[in-house]
Amino acid sequence: MKLRRWLLVLIMLLLCLPSVVPPVQAKAASISIQLDGVSLSSDVSPYILPKVNVTMVPTRIISEGLGASVAWNQKSRTVTIGKDGSSLQLTSGKNTALVDGSAVSLDASVEIKNGRVMVPLRFISENLGLQVEWNQSAQRISLFTGVELVPPPELSKEGIRGAWISTVFNLDWPKAKSTAQQQQQSFIALLDSLQDVGINAVYVQVRPAGDAIYPSTMVPWSKVLTGIQGNDPGYDPVAFMVEEAHKRKMEFHAWFNPFRANTDLQTASLHPSHVALQHPDWIVNANKQLYINPGIPEARQHIIDTIMEVVNGYDIDGVHLDDYFYPSNTVFHDEAAYREYNNGEYSDVGEWRRGNINDFVQSLGESIHQEKPDVEYGISPFGVWRNKSVDKTGSDTKAGVTAYDSMYADVRAWIQNGWIDYVAPQIYWSMSNPAVDYDKLVDWWVGEVQGTGVDLLIGHAPYKLGTNEIGWQSASEIINQLKYNQNYDEVKGSIFFRAENILKNPLGFKDQLQSYYR
Repeated sequence: MKLRRWLLVLIMLLLCLPSVVPPVQAKAASISIQLDGVSLSSDVSPYILPKVNVTMVPTRIISEGLGASVAWNQKSRTVTIGKDGSSLQLTSGKNTALVDGSAVSLDASVEIKNGRVMVPLRFISENLGLQVEWNQSAQRISLFTGVELVPPPELSKEGIRGAWISTVFNLDWPKAKSTAQQQQQSFIALLDSLQDVGINAVYVQVRPAGDAIYPSTMVPWSKVLTGIQGNDPGYDPVAFMVEEAHKRKMEFHAWFNPFRANTDLQTASLHPSHVALQHPDWIVNANKQLYINPGIPEARQHIIDTIMEVVNGYDIDGVHLDDYFYPSNTVFHDEAAYREYNNGEYSDVGEWRRGNINDFVQSLGESIHQEKPDVEYGISPFGVWRNKSVDKTGSDTKAGVTAYDSMYADVRAWIQNGWIDYVAPQIYWSMSNPAVDYDKLVDWWVGEVQGTGVDLLIGHAPYKLGTNEIGWQSASEIINQLKYNQNYDEVKGSIFFRAENILKNPLGFKDQLQSYYR
């Protein structure tokens, strides 16, 4: 049985593949091939016979991948592959192969190219023990031996391996204000590339600046799609992206910037339906940007309504908020709102601001779970809650900005009250930073979620790789961080900021991450 099973697998590898790999142009990129996840290299790449649409591969790389012997008889122009006493013979110019003396039909004959024996590879039924995957964007054939292809582990087992996809300023997607078809093709290529690295969840910025990359009845179309805010791109990007992510068994999380109204102070180019024009009394100018004032209850509810529009309208896996609450290191003129809405409940403006954010976080979570209990609701706050020097229960760090004191985000309250399903602190420092140490922060956040039922994800900073900041001169920094996370069952995964900073392979990070996840 073992011999016959090996023989069947070998036949599968050496027969042709007329339908799995689509035709390519003569000048297309070289096709690579993998066997059970291991790259098989050769000086002659696989290619496709255009008229019969058969993929040809070098005999040597396949046979060596299986541990078989290969012999070439120049006189008879026959290649003989042997393993465990069995043999397979293929002769140039013949459309049959001999398997232990029995003839097997081929769809194309053996070819000699640049001194290499090229044989046809074809896909046959799964019950013979082989699966073939074709990655169009990567131009790669992946072969898997065994009775059936083992599906990717469930996310609950392997954890979240996420990537933030920024749309603001056209950072990650869409890279250019192009046609609907071009944007769709670009997103497909982006997903394929991320999945190839090992990413299983994407956090896509659907509300970059008081606008939307989906058709909304409350806010205008984002300018990142067409260059002009309010212009219809001709399709529904979120519907398209959710479908493409789920085709690949990847999670899709809708990422919102809740309180950022615009990335600058200009209003002339805003669509008339934009919140800054519809409700100028809600807007605060701070740090050269426009913010929606969290202190106004109607403004908070407006943001919740826009988020719920996505929750109710799409099959998303989660709602994700970043750290854009109150802006840090700037003056925020909300004195009038404090006088009008405090009602004596809070003794100072700081406590009042934290109360506003708490109300927002709690109300949004209740709205989400009331409509769709299975949708994950999480927030990615600044990585330091409070320094120990200010609060003895804070982390042993010396950060110049903290979530609690600078952004008025009391993450501890969100966790302890169970208002969120997960927290993903942006721990964007290295393991050798004496002022803000990655290890110490992970330890601290683990302690915060223990026993609460709130999951902990870690936000990582590949965008810092290659910078002069301490500890970021090697891609192994993040790999070591991932290894450190394994010390804790509470850490359920990681999210990387951002997609481009993975795929550009800074200091070889993409390659190392791919290897680590495999």
